[in-house]
Amino acid sequence: MTALTLSTAAAPGLRADAIVIGVAKGAGGPSVAPGAEAVDKAYDGRLAGVLETLGASGAEGEVTKLPAPAGFKAPVVVAVGLGAEPEKEAGFDPESLRRAAGAAARALAGAKKAAFALPLAEAADAGVVAEGVLLGAYSFDAYKESAKDAKGARAKGNGNGKAPLAEAVLLGGKPRDKVYKAAVERAAAVAEELNRARDLVNTPPNDLNPEAFAAVAQAAAKEHGIKVQVLDEKALVKGGYGGILGVGAGSASGPRLVKLSYTSPKAKKSLAFVGKGITYDSGGISLKPAGHNETMKCDMAGAAAVFAAVVAAARLGLEVNVTGWLALAENMPSGSATRPGDVLRMYSGKTVEVLNTDAEGRLVLADALWAASQEKPDAIIDVATLTGAMMLALGSRTYGIMANDDAFRSAVHEAAEESGEPAWPMPLPEHLRKGMDSPTADIANMGERMGGGLVAGLFLREFVGEGITWAHLDIAGPAFNEGGPFGYTPKGGTGTAVRTLVRVAELAAAGELG
Repeated sequence: MTALTLSTAAAPGLRADAIVIGVAKGAGGPSVAPGAEAVDKAYDGRLAGVLETLGASGAEGEVTKLPAPAGFKAPVVVAVGLGAEPEKEAGFDPESLRRAAGAAARALAGAKKAAFALPLAEAADAGVVAEGVLLGAYSFDAYKESAKDAKGARAKGNGNGKAPLAEAVLLGGKPRDKVYKAAVERAAAVAEELNRARDLVNTPPNDLNPEAFAAVAQAAAKEHGIKVQVLDEKALVKGGYGGILGVGAGSASGPRLVKLSYTSPKAKKSLAFVGKGITYDSGGISLKPAGHNETMKCDMAGAAAVFAAVVAAARLGLEVNVTGWLALAENMPSGSATRPGDVLRMYSGKTVEVLNTDAEGRLVLADALWAASQEKPDAIIDVATLTGAMMLALGSRTYGIMANDDAFRSAVHEAAEESGEPAWPMPLPEHLRKGMDSPTADIANMGERMGGGLVAGLFLREFVGEGITWAHLDIAGPAFNEGGPFGYTPKGGTGTAVRTLVRVAELAAAGELG
């Protein structure tokens, strides 16, 4: 991962491959953002005009490269757009800084060292810039021959043969200030685990089946002092986990339920995070058509987010108990696969009539939610790439939040927004529950087509223990970016929900979670 340092050095005398500055979009054209005063002075105060001549406007994510002025030890200045110029006395929005830093880091792939002279009004700004750099520099080239170095060893690159930015120096940061150091250290821990989640989402399903995912979780748990328990097929049968077993029945790769437990001796609250981990979703007997199954390796993004969040909580030493439940299975068609019309007896004892085997995520989550409920945590949050309906409702960059408590839904939404993850609160209309009535079983896994994302949320609510506060995050849209990279978001796995979960854990630790 890109190395990070804080520095009070002046930009002209710093040896680096590039100096990164911010440019805002003002009413009369681009304006140089705070932090770049020394660079602007070297251009005799004409830097904004030079950038405008080169076509720069200061629009968010815009990157403009120009030769550094005489006397600079860095040969290039990289101007990155911050978006609209803030009102007087108001600072730049944290997400604008995060995205700008990410765009610049991605543009500097192949560079050994870059100095970031972006606006750092306080320690929190250093944290968001650091996070943006680390997330923007991410790439996944593990399977590309072009990513091998001269010795034949596998090295990560950015998809075009260039290695990620090796080192980033945050100018204006205070290296001896404990608050600044803590902000950057937090950013590094969260970004590293989020990037681990991205790696898992991007890994091909022939190399990441449930057993392999469980092994990754076990290794990380051992490294960070997290207690781990893995239930294999025999244990799942013995325990009566009919949902997970039913989804995994058609695959040669058996399902797993992984429990990760981070405990703090100072904890006063406990949280349970539950993640959908379908390592490949063919749809099962209700087979997905061509054009809908090529990216289904990403159907375990919820479990990846939960896994990363628990490890991040442990690394940060948060004073809250956090348990992660990874419901892992591969949904495949075969002679042993669950059929439409089959009835599964879930871990809770309820029976579910399976009307569509491609509505499998809710089945594995149902078992994991009930298992999490038995420990009676203060709150449960499940994360899943659950429904195409949520993508139709909110698009590809925003996830939906449903809950059995309006105040908790609002608290999770605020945590998401604070973290830079676009989300939107969604309802759980009671009238949609009737559509899941079954003449054969306690409930069916399908209901009304319209409002399908809300129907799925209502189904999951049936498996949350009585009196337990619960929220459901449907990340189907933003979990996997099929378009081009933007800001600090790469093509492919994005790590969506990791930062929201970590922020929720931080708020719980501080006694501030609504």
